[in-house]
Amino acid sequence: MSRDQKPATQPDDPERRAILRAAGGVAIGGIAAALAGDATASAHTPVATGDPGSLGARLQGVQHFGLTVQNMERAYEFYTAVLGGTEVFRHGDFQGDAVQNTLLADQEILANQLGVNPRTIGVPDLRDGAQRLDVRFIQFDNVVIELLQYRDADQPMGGPKAFAEPVEHMSPAFPRMMHICFYVRDDVDFNQFIADLEAESERRGMTQVRANRIIRVSTEDERKAAPQSANTNKVTVAPSDGWELIYCKGPEGEQLEFVKALGSVKKRFADALAAHLQLASAK
Repeated sequence: MSRDQKPATQPDDPERRAILRAAGGVAIGGIAAALAGDATASAHTPVATGDPGSLGARLQGVQHFGLTVQNMERAYEFYTAVLGGTEVFRHGDFQGDAVQNTLLADQEILANQLGVNPRTIGVPDLRDGAQRLDVRFIQFDNVVIELLQYRDADQPMGGPKAFAEPVEHMSPAFPRMMHICFYVRDDVDFNQFIADLEAESERRGMTQVRANRIIRVSTEDERKAAPQSANTNKVTVAPSDGWELIYCKGPEGEQLEFVKALGSVKKRFADALAAHLQLASAK
C-alpha cells in the first residue's frame, strides 16, 4: 500500500496569493438558518453528554474534508496558490487488495446486489492495479482539505484525466451533496473579495469558479454584469443575524461557501465552542 512520499511544495507566487489569503480558514458548517429577511428561524440549545464512554468523548475534532477531483494540478493550484493553503504532504500510486477493501467494499457489495460490473457504478480496480489513487493534504488555519484523484494506471500523477466522469449536476439541494465553507476575516471587504476571487481564478483559466449573486439573473452575462454590491447575502434574522455568505463553485465544479460571522451569530458560535471545550475538559 505504501509508496515513497514526495516532498511538500509551497504555493507559488506569494504576492498574488496574498490577495486572497484571507479565505484560509475552517468549514464552519452550512447556513445556520434563514438566508432571507422574511424567513423564520428559531434558536436551539445544543444537547451534549458528559458520558466519558460516549462516541463524542472519544473524538478530538474534525481532521479533514476530502474532495475527489478530476484534475489534481488544477485543484491543487486553486486551494494553494489562489486560496493560500499549504501542502502538508502528498502520497500516491495506492493500489492493492487492502486499499480496495478499505475504500470500496461497500460499493462492490452494491454492484453484486445489482448484478452489474462494478465499473458501471464508478468502482475502480485498485485491487489489481488497473487504477491508482493519489492524495494531497492541504492545511488551512484549523482544518485540512484532502484532494483525491482516482486515475488509470497509465495516466501520470497529477494529470487532467480521472478514472470516473465527474458528477454534472451539482445543486446543493441534492441529498448527500456536501460543501466546503471558508471563513473570511472580519476586516475583509466581502464584495471585493468575491470579485478578486473570480478575477484571479479566471486569470488562471479556472472558468468554473463562479459565485452566485443575491439578485435574480438568468444568464451568465447578467451574472457578470451584476453590481459588486450584489455579491454578499447579509442575514439579519435571528439566530443567524450577522451571518454573511455567498455560494460559489470551485474549479472542479465542487460546491464552496465563503462566510463571515459577525455580531450576534459570531457570539453564538463562540459561546457554543466555549461550552463544548468546557464539557470536553470535564470528561
